[in-house]
Amino acid sequence: MSRTPIRLTAAASVGAAVLGLALLPAPAEAAGSVHLYKIYYDSPGKDTRSNGSLNGEYVQIRNTTSASVSLKGWTVTDSSRHSYTFGSYTLGKGKTVTVRTGKGSNTSATRYQGRAAYVWNNDKDTATLKKSSGAKVDSCAYNSSRVDYKKC
Repeated sequence: MSRTPIRLTAAASVGAAVLGLALLPAPAEAAGSVHLYKIYYDSPGKDTRSNGSLNGEYVQIRNTTSASVSLKGWTVTDSSRHSYTFGSYTLGKGKTVTVRTGKGSNTSATRYQGRAAYVWNNDKDTATLKKSSGAKVDSCAYNSSRVDYKKC
């Protein structure tokens, strides 16, 4: 019996095993994300700069992961570089937080920027969500004055 066919068979078996490993799916990453969900950029009624009108515009951030996520130091910024930075805040799994432009008392579901002027343009703008490290997490742009909000 010749040794050559055995060596070729062994080499073919090793090659098939390596190829089989390469074809296995990569490990799954954590399902879900923390992302921009909705921008309500044109508050209802006239733009009077009243606190009620300012709070009528907002951005929502949703956590679709299976764990709570600390947003401490995370920012939401528009194209003109108006920025809101989260203080000590944790967004629960499956929860959404609304960040309103005007003033109010922060709760687990609503945060307030405390501004006296509008942030989101009524026709076009881009919201960008970044981690405290500065890494971009998500962005959402709109370009329409025919509707008042954009689902991202």
